[in-house]
Amino acid sequence: SMFGGYLYNSGGNLTGAVMNMVKDALGDQEPIFVLVMGVSDDISVELTDTIMLIGYNPDTNQAFILSIPRDTFVGKSESWASGYDKINALYQTSPQKTIEAVENLTGVNIDYYVTVKTTALVDIVNAIGGVEFDVPINMDYDDSSQNLHIHLKAGKQILNGDQAEQLVRFRHNNNGTTYSLEYGDNDEGRMRTQREFLKEVSKQLISWNNVDKLKEITTAIFNNLTTDIELSKVLGYIPYAVEFDVENNLSLNQLPGKTEMINELWFYRADQAETQTLMNSYIYKLGLNDDEKSKYIIPKTEKANSTNLTNKVTTNTTTNVTNNRATNSGTTTNNDSSKNITNTTNNVNTNVSTNITDTQNTTKDKEQITQNNNTNNISKIGRAHV
Repeated sequence: SMFGGYLYNSGGNLTGAVMNMVKDALGDQEPIFVLVMGVSDDISVELTDTIMLIGYNPDTNQAFILSIPRDTFVGKSESWASGYDKINALYQTSPQKTIEAVENLTGVNIDYYVTVKTTALVDIVNAIGGVEFDVPINMDYDDSSQNLHIHLKAGKQILNGDQAEQLVRFRHNNNGTTYSLEYGDNDEGRMRTQREFLKEVSKQLISWNNVDKLKEITTAIFNNLTTDIELSKVLGYIPYAVEFDVENNLSLNQLPGKTEMINELWFYRADQAETQTLMNSYIYKLGLNDDEKSKYIIPKTEKANSTNLTNKVTTNTTTNVTNNRATNSGTTTNNDSSKNITNTTNNVNTNVSTNITDTQNTTKDKEQITQNNNTNNISKIGRAHV
């Protein structure tokens, strides 16, 4: 029989035979670049304090996760720099603004975005029965204003959902101590912990031992995120994901750069040369072919200055993204029709013209009103533990 052939080719492995059948039925899947943004739902202003660019090529089964520091400077003028010039403030306007910023910083086009609420992590970890993780240091922090209380002991242990949220939100202790310089202190340490924890979650999620919890896990994920990835697209990558070697095929890093004071505020300034070198190494490791490189690598002549996002040049077709980006903020988009988005950001009004009914047309005046209403919140939250 046909299945017998798949079973024979997989060396008698039933799971492998089933996955190979599914692969052939769905067809080859292309490389994919996704921006993952974590948004806390216990604060009054939506800030993306966890930003990760994920690249994956199912053909070579290689992937990377690149953390983007939340304080990364993306403004036009250093002399006028404010909390609104940090990358984590862009999400208030639309996910598209954050996508544009990361594209400028990294030089690659992004296919899709995923916005995850902090409650999603709690539900997902609980759904898979907890995650074993080696907590790097003792963590002891309290912030009553956010109802945030972090109390974890160092060492390997199984963390439940609530403990997992404590882990990924920790930056420093009540007494000011934090991660070691070797590990990466404060935000850098937190980003490293987030990447390492996501790696462990991935191991357990793709474990066949969790197949009986698939419905519960899927519900936990999709109830707590907003994305423009169609469900059918996600399903196409599952047969590859269950064979993914997290330990050997996943590269973890953060955006190269350094922390410095700009206009009396602390920012993270990206190092463009080092970032280019790192992204080139990722593209090489993913094993993209020439057509895929042409699709994803933004030519240097068209890449806008990473400190002047409102003047980003998008006249070339390689930077006109037609990758089904929906900017609706409340529900998962499962529309298989093509949504062509052309972002003409030379205009200060930042008009986004799309054929999606839920278009977000945000004018500069409206942004200014939002900024005036939230200035106090931004300055406070910029220092918060989220």
